[in-house]
Amino acid sequence: MKEVPTGKKLREGYTTGSCATAATKAALTALITGVAQTDATIYLPIKRFATFHIESCEVTDQMATASVIKDAGDDPDATHGALIIAAVSWINEPGIILDGGVGVGRVTKEGLPVPVGEAAINPVPRKMIGETAEAVLKEYGIDKRIKIIISVPDGEEMAKKTLNGRLGIIGGISILGTRGIVVPFSTAAYKASIVQAISVARASHCEHIVITTGGRSEKYAMKQFPELPEEAFVEMGDFVGFTLKQCKRQGIKKVSMVGMMGKFSKVAQGIMMVHSKSAPIDFNFLATVASESGADDSLVEEIKNANTASQVGDMMVAHGYLPFFEQLCDYCCHFALQEVGGGLVVDTSLYTLKGEFLGKAVRQDGID
Repeated sequence: MKEVPTGKKLREGYTTGSCATAATKAALTALITGVAQTDATIYLPIKRFATFHIESCEVTDQMATASVIKDAGDDPDATHGALIIAAVSWINEPGIILDGGVGVGRVTKEGLPVPVGEAAINPVPRKMIGETAEAVLKEYGIDKRIKIIISVPDGEEMAKKTLNGRLGIIGGISILGTRGIVVPFSTAAYKASIVQAISVARASHCEHIVITTGGRSEKYAMKQFPELPEEAFVEMGDFVGFTLKQCKRQGIKKVSMVGMMGKFSKVAQGIMMVHSKSAPIDFNFLATVASESGADDSLVEEIKNANTASQVGDMMVAHGYLPFFEQLCDYCCHFALQEVGGGLVVDTSLYTLKGEFLGKAVRQDGID
């Protein structure tokens, strides 16, 4: 993953959908004119034009190919630097046929915006590519029909750094984008992936979802709930409240929250966006919970002066105050239900960084 510069305004990039559209325009223009293209200008969904450098362009009588290297700007995007290739050829069949080639995933599970069996080219990029191709054909007065194949040579390897496998997208990356641009650290993009993951789980008939703050806690969760299918596990990152609301909105009956002391000590206070910059650890709160759990005054004072939430957890384990973790989990469940207005069964489990189970609590349906 590339490094992200600090101390300056972050630079926008372009989506895989925009890159595929630009490559398609260049390839089709080359096919019609016989002239290799060096750039392509397209109209983005956010209602502005963008010009793309064409990395390579080759043309014969029946087919042309063009490629664009994806620039994700300053966003730490797994597909930054991807070579996206469009191959356009004449066909006798009616309409414009669009499909994915090497490195573009194929959908194998219900719940995604693309039907099972089709290439993972999302609706907006499909529309962009189709409308751009139609405009080029019209500009040159061409009545012939075409086939467009989008490929990403390194797409299968890049997909390992994405959620595609979990979502049932096999063999490569997805061609994505609703706005045409990539906004660095876009919360909208992450939230969209959460919504999609829950949709796939529901389409797989999951009524019990396990939400975790990251890959490590998800690994612990999978060991805790071996009976659940892979689709039932959703990485929510810092977006606890958003994920809980989406679970309720999509008809999930039970939500299990699995995480570690740092972020879940914030959830236990009712904080539903747990990024370290937006919500620092409140050691006075943890000291209060410790006191409620039977800790003596000297230990309570130590907790107030602790450096990390994990250190607090270690203190409680060392002194044998395990009810502390159950109390913390119970607070998490209470505020989770309060966030969504009840209507769910919520349980919370806490683990150490090394994967040692600390405690669990469950709350049924309503809120106190």
